Amino acid sequence: MSVITALTAQNTTGVESIMEIPPEFVARQLNAVLTDIQVDAAKTGMLLTVGIVEVVAQIVRQYHIRNLVIDPVIASTSGASLLTQDAIGTFCRTLLPLARVITPNIDEARILTGKTMTTAGDMEEAALQIHGMGPRSVLIKGGHMAGDEVTDILFDGTDFSHFQSGRIHSRNTHGTGCVLSAAITAELAAGKGIKEAVQAAREFVVAAIRHGLRIGHGAGPCDPLALEN
Repeated sequence: MSVITALTAQNTTGVESIMEIPPEFVARQLNAVLTDIQVDAAKTGMLLTVGIVEVVAQIVRQYHIRNLVIDPVIASTSGASLLTQDAIGTFCRTLLPLARVITPNIDEARILTGKTMTTAGDMEEAALQIHGMGPRSVLIKGGHMAGDEVTDILFDGTDFSHFQSGRIHSRNTHGTGCVLSAAITAELAAGKGIKEAVQAAREFVVAAIRHGLRIGHGAGPCDPLALEN
């Protein structure tokens, strides 16, 4: 089930324009779903404004959604702002403490912490700092780091886990962060623990990247419908 928080005019080369959905209508969508269908897990994506962040946090609390995966969509790859500057503080204060896990990439982690990351140690320090903002687990994605190996680092509140895989050299990676957080959400809903959920979701995303769709003049999408033999 989905709840629309904003409309975008975009293609493979970037985001051209964004139109906000009124927060009160976001609330109506959420209530329509949550009063009818049991939700075992949920994820957030682009939230855009203070009003939408506040509505989402309020309703997550109201319906006691425990398996909340937060994908902190702050800016697009092309540089468009997907979370307004004044909303970042509200996001950290009201939504992060409700999260089972937050899944920032390197750039998003830098915005949340003010830290520049070039090593795995830097990523661990950032994960600890973000964990201090309230989420139960933090997964920092290393796909934007240089090198032929991609390392994602999970801090589950007690231990660090490093997940490594070979880099797939493809320009068709649009949507990988959203697919990863959605896959983690599905695995949590199925009853897996956070480490198992992250591992399974990473394998799912690797397959989606391998079968990325070569369309448009920019970054084509990964294909989450692809099936690996």
